[in-house]
Amino acid sequence: MVIKIINENNTQKNEEILYREWVPAGRLVKVIMIFVCLLIISIGIIITAFNPKELTFLGITFGVVSLFFFLIYWNFRGLKITLTKNQLEVDYGVFNHKKIALQKISGCEITKANFRKYWGIGIRLGLDGSWAYTTDFGEAVKLIFQEGRPFVFSTRNPQKICNLIQELSN
Repeated sequence: MVIKIINENNTQKNEEILYREWVPAGRLVKVIMIFVCLLIISIGIIITAFNPKELTFLGITFGVVSLFFFLIYWNFRGLKITLTKNQLEVDYGVFNHKKIALQKISGCEITKANFRKYWGIGIRLGLDGSWAYTTDFGEAVKLIFQEGRPFVFSTRNPQKICNLIQELSN
């Protein structure tokens, strides 16, 4: 197998990036978030329209809550996967960065991030003991380590990622 190298430098490590992917949140998440935000804004507008002087604070509160939900969605709107010859990075929002040295990975397999195992999407602890960063209930990669919990993350190209990890680990 030939590894395709993207001519791009990672400024932090000055390593060549072998694979990069953005995995956006699924349609279900987008629809739910839009519905919740519009519902909260609508309730706030309706309440303040009936009695604007006394209920202005309540309307502003509904607006702030809606903004909070939007910011949460914006933060978790997708995964960024970056693979170099030495490590795999999976970023999910501002505070959730997983950096894994390739020599610590003992196995890679394709799996499904289904509802039965993770009870939803996002950052989850699976019934099998694995940590998961999932954006939808589709395809995912499951990394098995010499020590510690398995790690699962959503991707559109699970076979390509597993092939690259196996090739780089040898």
